[in-house]
Parts: sequence; C-alpha cells; structure tokens
Amino acid sequence: MIEREFHSQYLSLAEALYRVAFYILESEAEAEDAVQELYLKLWKNRSALDGIRSPKAYAMTLLRNICMDRIRQEKQISGAEVPESIGGGFDPEAAIDGKERLEKVLAAVKSLPDKQREILILRAVEGLSYDEITERTGINYLSLRVLLSRARQTLKKLV
Repeated sequence: MIEREFHSQYLSLAEALYRVAFYILESEAEAEDAVQELYLKLWKNRSALDGIRSPKAYAMTLLRNICMDRIRQEKQISGAEVPESIGGGFDPEAAIDGKERLEKVLAAVKSLPDKQREILILRAVEGLSYDEITERTGINYLSLRVLLSRARQTLKKLV
C-alpha cells in the first residue's frame, strides 16, 4: 500500500477512531495514545493492508483490541498495587455482565431496520451532524429525526 492510499483509507478515520477509543478508555490522553498505537501498527504492516476489504471495520477492530489490552494492563498494574481486600480487584461478574450487555446492544442494533441502523451508526458512531447525514443518505431532515428517534426507542425496549 502506498502512502497516498494509506492516507485516504486510514488517516481519514482518525476522528471516528478517537471517539471510539475515548468511549472505551474514558480518557483523552489514553484515547490519543491508543489511536497513535493503532496507526503505528497499521503503518508497519501496510504491505498487508491491500487485501483488507473494509479498512474502517479492520481499523475499528484493531483499535478495540488495543483499548482492551490497555484496560487489562491497567487492571493488572492497579491490582498488584492495591490488595483485593481494600478494593480495586477485578470483578469477574461485572465483566461478564458488561460483555453480555454489549452483546445484547449489538444484537439489538443488528435487528433494527436497515435505514434506522444506518442513521443510528452515522449519528452515534461516526458523529455526523443531521445535515451531513441528510447529504449522505438523501433522507430529509424530519424523516431523519423520526427514524433516529424510532431506532433509539427500539434499542431502549430491547436492551
């Protein structure tokens, strides 16, 4: 993969990747570091990126794994410094509950009608404004708001 292709396919995702990392890590500095680490890995392995069908999905998956590794590493460090009897220990039940909730949310999003799912992803994940979504999808502003509202209501019921 040449530098121009790398810039157009991966560097254009920086803002969306940062938002996802910030959502997972809940820290600006950690999110920036995770995205930087992702770009380093992608650049080092750029020769293997030509076969990737969906650069965004690939980058998001790698970023999620990097973020999860950072969380695990932080828990190991904090767990070594603070005895479990005081607190700060890893709660396996909470981890299982969180994973089950995430799976439930993902299943609920997948069950949405195509237009609702598309608009929800454009708004919540990619952070596009209503005007940008209208331009991209061709759906008028009021219909867009109704579809997004219905998608959110459906998710609340299912989750």
